[in-house]
Amino acid sequence: MTIPSRTRAVRWHGRHDVRLETVPVPEPGPSDVVLRVAFCGICGSDLHEVASGPHAVPVREAHPLSGARAPIVLGHEFSGTVVGTGPLVGSVRPGDRVAVEPNYRCGRCTACRDGDYHVCAGFGFAGLMGDGGMAEYAVVPEYMVHRLPAGFDLAAAAVLEPAAVALHGVRRSGFEPGADAVVVGLGPVGLLVCALLRLLGAGRVIGFDPVPARRELAVRTGADAAWPPGPAGAGAVRETTGGDGAHIAFEVVGSQPAADLALACLRTRGELLLLGLVPELRLPAFEMVNAEQRMTTSVGYRDCHPELVALVGSGRLDLTAVVSEVVDLADAPKVLDEQARHGAHGVKTLVRCATEA
Repeated sequence: MTIPSRTRAVRWHGRHDVRLETVPVPEPGPSDVVLRVAFCGICGSDLHEVASGPHAVPVREAHPLSGARAPIVLGHEFSGTVVGTGPLVGSVRPGDRVAVEPNYRCGRCTACRDGDYHVCAGFGFAGLMGDGGMAEYAVVPEYMVHRLPAGFDLAAAAVLEPAAVALHGVRRSGFEPGADAVVVGLGPVGLLVCALLRLLGAGRVIGFDPVPARRELAVRTGADAAWPPGPAGAGAVRETTGGDGAHIAFEVVGSQPAADLALACLRTRGELLLLGLVPELRLPAFEMVNAEQRMTTSVGYRDCHPELVALVGSGRLDLTAVVSEVVDLADAPKVLDEQARHGAHGVKTLVRCATEA
């Protein structure tokens, strides 16, 4: 396959400064893979950088593993087709469809040696700390790509990244089949938590979100009920669970009110699982200690993609259910800026990077 010398790419230059530019396609290293990108999802992390960054984007100094600094090609939720490889690449070849697991990893730090590459000492994401996939062509290390079965939907493959966040969170929790669960926040990750809990044999799954369309989608994808957040929510959960409350509550917003609601829904010896990112939280330690409730945190993911690919391939998990719109690459800068200023009206926006996708 012919690899062009230049590609159109959406690059972050600064706060509310995102541009569609034509830039050189990087020369692949010995262990790199060149992709013709099909789809790239817009994530809340991207919007955070557009609205008020830099937060994760390196500006003054290059990231230690990517070697990149702003301007950065955005996009860490992407899929595509292999069009070239470095001489040391053996796991994929041109023509293969792949999903990208965008974690940079050094392979040398304690976390990497323990298999916890998602918390590598030099952690970063392609698309935030290095050039990502919101482009016609992208170059990534071989360890980031997962070969997909023939015919695997590349739009669904672009949603494997947020699905991995959801699956890792469920794995980090003490969830067991039959457990009653609450999910506070029904964005893409929260919706996928609901779907995975249902697949894994949850008892009751109850979601909370202020947006009616998201609540309706939650019920279609795995939740037994979905309600607007409010002071009556915890009481409704207890009534639904026979007066006890939920075994596990997933906080997927990153806010004090969401954490308060999640905790209020828990039974004695229940578990709060924090997936949302928030600088700090106030916790009712006295009540939690007396009820022997525990709190667990989850960030990113590791070793999730093979299980998710199998679930999607078998038809048990529909990742495209959370896709609310698909926009062309040329329109991505405008969409990013609008969503950063006013919020996303749907759930997951995908950018079509290749015209044939």
